[in-house]
Amino acid sequence: MAGIGFELRKLLKRDSLLGLVQAYAYAGIISSGPWVLSILGILVIGLMSVSIVVPNFLITQFQVSVTYIIAFSLVLTGLVQLAFTRFTADRLFEKRSEMILPNFNGLLLSVTAVSGGLGVLAILFLFPQESLLYRLLMLTGFVTVSNIWVATIFLSGMKEYKAILILFGVGYGMTVALALLLRAWGLEGLLAGFVLGQFVLLLGMIILILRNYPSSHFISFEFVEKRYLYPTLVAVGFFYNLGIWVDKFMFWAWPATSQEIIGPLRASVIYDIPVFLAYLSIIPGMAVFLVKMETDFVEYYDRFYDAVRSGGSLEHIEDMRNEMVYIVRQGIYQIVKIQTLVVLALLVTGSWLLQAVGISELYLPLLFVNLVSASLQVVFLGLLNVFFYLDKRRVVLALTAGFVFLNGGFTFITLWLGPKFYGYGFALALLVVIMIAMRLLDRKLDALEYDTFMLQ
Repeated sequence: MAGIGFELRKLLKRDSLLGLVQAYAYAGIISSGPWVLSILGILVIGLMSVSIVVPNFLITQFQVSVTYIIAFSLVLTGLVQLAFTRFTADRLFEKRSEMILPNFNGLLLSVTAVSGGLGVLAILFLFPQESLLYRLLMLTGFVTVSNIWVATIFLSGMKEYKAILILFGVGYGMTVALALLLRAWGLEGLLAGFVLGQFVLLLGMIILILRNYPSSHFISFEFVEKRYLYPTLVAVGFFYNLGIWVDKFMFWAWPATSQEIIGPLRASVIYDIPVFLAYLSIIPGMAVFLVKMETDFVEYYDRFYDAVRSGGSLEHIEDMRNEMVYIVRQGIYQIVKIQTLVVLALLVTGSWLLQAVGISELYLPLLFVNLVSASLQVVFLGLLNVFFYLDKRRVVLALTAGFVFLNGGFTFITLWLGPKFYGYGFALALLVVIMIAMRLLDRKLDALEYDTFMLQ
């Protein structure tokens, strides 16, 4: 393990309170920085454009348009994110790094073609009343952001966390600056600023990849060959992203909880803003998750497999396995503990937060449910990560597919039951899959020696 793991272990080796605080702060910034910058950038554009862009409804149209671009690009590129990360990791293990850049270029071309094709169909048939410039900007933004997710997951897999954070800071700084400069042109001006800023971000990522992975070949499509492709990872990436968004899609489509914004795009103010506030609460949990996984768990994970490869005694191998189990349980417990404290703190300030964003305190129960849901999502992510370390791809596939169907089913039931039950579908779906995941993980860890020796 490289990159952030080394940095975190270096900070923790200081064995001081300052080193501990620095490690968790570093992990929190790295794990949550890019998406926090993304969200804050879009909000700043809206807040600083109120006096210029008239009517104010145009700002809402801009923010909703960007939200749809982000949501659908994430679901679409989920099909290739994990699969290509595994392809890259395998080629580095084989010391065939010259294959990485040509296949990355091939992937970018494929994503551009697919997202561009779908985008053209959308702007032709779904936005007939909107201006040509708006439709072209939506198409360009969708293609650009789709490529950004591919580059981000690629750099994350290569442990380029600092570079990602810096690039997102520069990219969204440019996005905010350009959008504010062009805001006098209304909706199209704001959207043009967003698209130009995203292009700068993508360009920076591509330059970094070109510099780190030189090759004599420009383009290749070997990553889609059967010997290199992992269909389970293709499905997992798609199901995980769809599972995160399916309840939002349903609230947007449900007439009683949403309103028309622009063309076919709808939004749900009563659901979207509490969800946004809730997701900001997971930064501490993400920091704990990253520190535990990249330091303690990785250490005993390496020790276990080193003992297997070097012919260690059965007693030593079992000791390392037991330490892994202990670290996993402690990691999950610490995530639950820190998120509980964060949720309690936000429960106290919840009324003030809703007043600050202009939402009635009647939606305070929905905020509380979303806080619990966001915390459960961190736990779920931690469990999936352990299964990935153990290479249990089919288990992850079953869990993520179950998450999609449970979230969709439970959310439909809560929409039918009425406002008192809004938000409980997402929380209940996560709770069910977490309980199943914990049970399966106990079984897999108990049989870890058998799986390691007998199934090779």
